[in-house]
Amino acid sequence: MKSAVSTVKNTTWSLIFTDFKEITKVRLAVSVVFSSIAGYFLGAYTIEPLSVLLLGFGGYCMVGASNAYNQIIERDLDALMKRTKNRPIPAGRMSVATALTVAIAMTVLGVVSLYILSPKTALFGAISIFLYTCAYTPLKTVTPLSVFVGAIPGAIPFMLGWVAATNDFGIEPGTLFMIQFFWQFPHFWSLGWMLDEDYKRGGFKMLPTGKKDNGTALQIILYTIWMIVISIMPVFGFTGRLHLSITAAIVVLLMGLVMLGFAFRLYEKKDNKAARNLMLASVSYITLMQIVYVVDKLI
Repeated sequence: MKSAVSTVKNTTWSLIFTDFKEITKVRLAVSVVFSSIAGYFLGAYTIEPLSVLLLGFGGYCMVGASNAYNQIIERDLDALMKRTKNRPIPAGRMSVATALTVAIAMTVLGVVSLYILSPKTALFGAISIFLYTCAYTPLKTVTPLSVFVGAIPGAIPFMLGWVAATNDFGIEPGTLFMIQFFWQFPHFWSLGWMLDEDYKRGGFKMLPTGKKDNGTALQIILYTIWMIVISIMPVFGFTGRLHLSITAAIVVLLMGLVMLGFAFRLYEKKDNKAARNLMLASVSYITLMQIVYVVDKLI
């Protein structure tokens, strides 16, 4: 009997934990934390473990809160799409009140954690939640320009790490912001291309032309080129303390050109397979690029 009760309790806690990961989008949150810590390593004169922990915890809370608010607002639309209909709220496993409690608690914990690092860090974190929740989310069903708005909070994490390390905003974190800002367009438009039919069921307008056509593919190529150009700017020496060696710049350039090749492939093929390959290439690019930046500084 005790064994059966224990099994039920374990199953219940397992489901709760799974739904918490789903409502906060754990994989996305972890990738954002990774970007923030990379930015911190680039900006810090000395690495302070407590600061890294606060940044990681605060960053996760801020992203988790944004995602929870997003799923509360879009719960009826999520129920219409295959990709999202099994999320905790539309599936009926979590109430709106519970999700809102999670979102508010994570907002408070995130702001407090980042404020301990510096007021500017907390301010940028709060701005990212506000823009994601109050601007990007409602605009997704109104205009494809929502992607431009969403790219702002999406670009903050890389920059946020530098600000957390220095309590200063200048050319260096601005450059990090711009790299991740332009990266998001090929990333999200390739994802939007793959999921276009599902997004349309929910009424979301994600592609710049509204169609999987040459116009969308061409814009993906153009934004990828801008991303590459900005990613190698630090090698020219006019981005303050943010430096990049010639070797590292060549590596970053080659990775960008590989991603650009996938973008041209999408323009040629205009199918979901090419879009998926570009999306995966973009994920690899942003992760490896940040690693190259950090390793280049440390060596």
